[in-house]
Amino acid sequence: MESVILEEYSRLDLTARRPVLAILTIEDEVQLFRGNRSNFADLILMGQSMGFIVYVLTVKNLYLTRSQLRGFAYEEESQSWKLQLFPFPDIIYNRIPQREDELLPSVRKKLAACAKSSRVKLFNPSFFNKWHLFEWLKTAHTTKPFIPCTRKLVSQVGLGRMLRTHPYLYLKPESGKAGNGIMTIRVNGEKELPYRLKIQEDKKSATYKCSSLSKLWTRIQKQTAGEAYIAQQGIVLAAFNERRFDLRALVQKNGRGQWDITGIGARVAGSSSITTHVPRGGSIEDPEKLLISSFDADLARRILIRTKNTALLIAKQIERGSGAILGEMSMDLGIDSSGNIWFFEANSKPMKFDEPHIRKKSLERIFHYGLFLTQKNAEQAGGA
Repeated sequence: MESVILEEYSRLDLTARRPVLAILTIEDEVQLFRGNRSNFADLILMGQSMGFIVYVLTVKNLYLTRSQLRGFAYEEESQSWKLQLFPFPDIIYNRIPQREDELLPSVRKKLAACAKSSRVKLFNPSFFNKWHLFEWLKTAHTTKPFIPCTRKLVSQVGLGRMLRTHPYLYLKPESGKAGNGIMTIRVNGEKELPYRLKIQEDKKSATYKCSSLSKLWTRIQKQTAGEAYIAQQGIVLAAFNERRFDLRALVQKNGRGQWDITGIGARVAGSSSITTHVPRGGSIEDPEKLLISSFDADLARRILIRTKNTALLIAKQIERGSGAILGEMSMDLGIDSSGNIWFFEANSKPMKFDEPHIRKKSLERIFHYGLFLTQKNAEQAGGA
C-alpha cells in the first residue's frame, strides 16, 4: 500500500544547486497519480545517481509562481511513494500517459504556460498527431523519400482512388498509439470477394471479406466510429521465418543538446497480428540478425547505418515541423525486400525499450539533456 506523508525536502537539498527534474503526469483519486510507476521509479533512481533531485509532479500541483511544489518521492526500500515539498523544477519532463488527459483544457493551459515560462524548460510538450507528422516530413526533400503515400481517410471515393494505385493499404487512427485501431486492406480482383479488411484485435486479428467498395466502406465506418483516420500505402516488409519485422529506433538529445541514436531494436510481428508491437504478440529480436537473414551481411550492415542516419534526419525535421523543444522520440522504420527504408510512426513519449543496453542509456540521456537545458536556462537568466 502506498503511503502519503507530506514532508519538506531537507534544507540542504533546497539550498544546494542540484538540478531539479519533475516528471509530469496527471492526478488520480485512487492511485494518487497515473503513469508507468516502474518507469518513474527508474527515472528517479537514475537521476539521483547522477546528482539530480527528481520527483513525480501532477498537473494539479504545478504552480509556476511558487518556489516549492508538492510532489511524490519514491522510497526504494518500501517501494512506496511519499508526498513531499520539493524545489521548483528546472526541467519538466512530460509523461502524461493518455492523449485524452493531455487534451483537457486545464492541462493544455498549464502546458502552454510552461512552454512560455522562462523559469522552466519543458520537453515532450505533447503527443504527436500522425497526420501532422507526415505533413512535416513530406515538406522536406531530405525526408520525403522515406514517406509512404499517405492521405486522410474521408470518403469512399477517396479510398477507391487510393486503392487503384495501392491495392494494399494500412488504415491508422490519427491519434492512436501502440497499434490500437489499426486495419489493413488488400484488394485481389480475381477473388469473388475481392476486398479483404483485417482489423487488429488484441494479439490477433479478424478478417472481413467484402464484395464491393461500398460494403467495405460501410464496415470501415462502423469500425472507426467517427474517429479521424489516415490511409497509408502498404509496404511489403522484409520477413524472418515468414513473419514481418520492423526496426524501432530511439532518438534522444545528448548532453550537447544534439540529436543522437540511443539504440535500435527490432520487433517481429506475431503470427496473426497486423503490427509488430510486443503487447500485440510481437517479439524482440536483434536487428542485425534479422537483416542478415534477409540480405547478405555486408548489405545488412549498410542498411543499419542508413537506418541510423535516416532516424536522425527524421527527428530533426519533426522538431522543425513541430516548432517545439523536443528531447526524445521513438520511431518505427520498415525495410522492404529491396532494402529501402520507410518511416511509419514516431512517438514523442517512448515506451520502455526492453533491451537492457538501450534502456540504461535512454535513462542516462534524459539527465544528460536535462543538464544541458538547466545550464542553458541559467545562462539565459544571467544574460550570458
